[in-house]
Amino acid sequence: MRHDRPAPTGVERTFGHDEIIVTKTDSRGRITYANDVFLRVSAYAEDQVVGKAHNVVRHPDMPRAVFKLMWDTIEAGREIFAYALNLAGDGAHYWVFAHVTPTFDRQGRVVSHHSSRRSPSRTAIERIRPIYRQLLDEEARHDRASAAAQTSLARLDSMLADLGQSYDEFVWSLTDADSPAGAR
Repeated sequence: MRHDRPAPTGVERTFGHDEIIVTKTDSRGRITYANDVFLRVSAYAEDQVVGKAHNVVRHPDMPRAVFKLMWDTIEAGREIFAYALNLAGDGAHYWVFAHVTPTFDRQGRVVSHHSSRRSPSRTAIERIRPIYRQLLDEEARHDRASAAAQTSLARLDSMLADLGQSYDEFVWSLTDADSPAGAR
């Protein structure tokens, strides 16, 4: 489903290091719950997001590869941590350090997702931007979204191999002592 998204304004919005953005989605990624912090930071009213696809806040400068990795991971029943650039309803953008976990039914099937997001450190944002830029450049070479996501994810895997790190090790290496998502 395609949403009419606002054009990015270049205005950055932040939220408190002691605040947590929380959303819950069904198994298809439709928002079933959004807390007050999410509503305030995203500049959406509750009735504008509940029942809508969570990608309503997808920023065009956020690599598809990261979302593919996220979906592949949670659909496999595992949690994932990721840095994400989101687009608010008024065109502002905001960075988050997200922790997404699947929720299971009694038969062990993923039936929903829970995401808690904290404000990332400036250091982490500055370290992730050039990497996301490289992934976006790779994605721009493809006409089909699925091919863009797949080749960009392969590029990310290659970058991680060059670093000698798993994705999880890489994400946690971006946190630092002053990060609220890290060891504060």
